[in-house]
Amino acid sequence: MTVQLKPGDPAPEFKLEDADGNIWQLSSLAGRRVVLYFYPADDTSGCTAESCDFRDSLHAFKEANTEVFGVSPQGAASHRRFAQKYSLNFPLLIDEDKQVAETYGAVAQKTGDFKGSPLKIKRSTFVIGADGKIEQAIYGVKVKGHVDSLLEALA
Repeated sequence: MTVQLKPGDPAPEFKLEDADGNIWQLSSLAGRRVVLYFYPADDTSGCTAESCDFRDSLHAFKEANTEVFGVSPQGAASHRRFAQKYSLNFPLLIDEDKQVAETYGAVAQKTGDFKGSPLKIKRSTFVIGADGKIEQAIYGVKVKGHVDSLLEALA
């Protein structure tokens, strides 16, 4: 059964490493709002557009006392290349086993023949309040206009 978080739910704790070896943990971000967006893969068209939208709007998130984190299953080297290529200015977290994505319900079963994990990342975004509760849980994110709508809701 797939998890489906909703506003008011406690956000699942996470502890993930970024491309530079820094460890990020939800509990250590208490008192700040967090945007956690799950994306399928580094340097693909939709994921690049979404990440660049977050990059271009990061100052507005910071003004709203909000930290932004991208999460995908690729490793540190891939995240570093992606961040450098597009001058991404926020951490990309590594969830190689998709365990954190699974606790947030940001996965779906793959269909057909596949290698490796039977799960794929479902583009999803979560806004976690300073109190550690889910403010927004958006599954099946459409990239165009997504960041703008998040910022409107945070204002």
